[in-house]
Amino acid sequence: MNSQVERWTFLTSLARVLLTLARDPAARLRGIAAACRITGRTVLAIVTDLEQAAYLHRERIGRRNQYTLHLDGSFRHPAEADMPIRALWELFTGREEGAAPPPPRKAPSSTSPLSRPTLRGPSACPG
Repeated sequence: MNSQVERWTFLTSLARVLLTLARDPAARLRGIAAACRITGRTVLAIVTDLEQAAYLHRERIGRRNQYTLHLDGSFRHPAEADMPIRALWELFTGREEGAAPPPPRKAPSSTSPLSRPTLRGPSACPG
């Protein structure tokens, strides 16, 4: 496969962090960073930006943070400004809020060195 094609993805790091928090509101920044393959400092900056823009609320519970997403907020870009963030969440989770999670996807059969491992679990980032 052309290495030029493998350099970009459809989702930004911000979208990946948002979706990871939607799947696991108690996720630790370190776990989010590992799942999204970005640094912890980048995750912290993204979470801070999302909180300041009122897309999420961070509450300290004991020694951990609990995140509440505001999925009815709109996208910021004018082309998608009429769509709620919930549409992205539903697209990648495949369910309505409160519904049972979908069954796990099967791992790809390819063992090519170019294929990435499949991340599973509540903090796995979409990709």
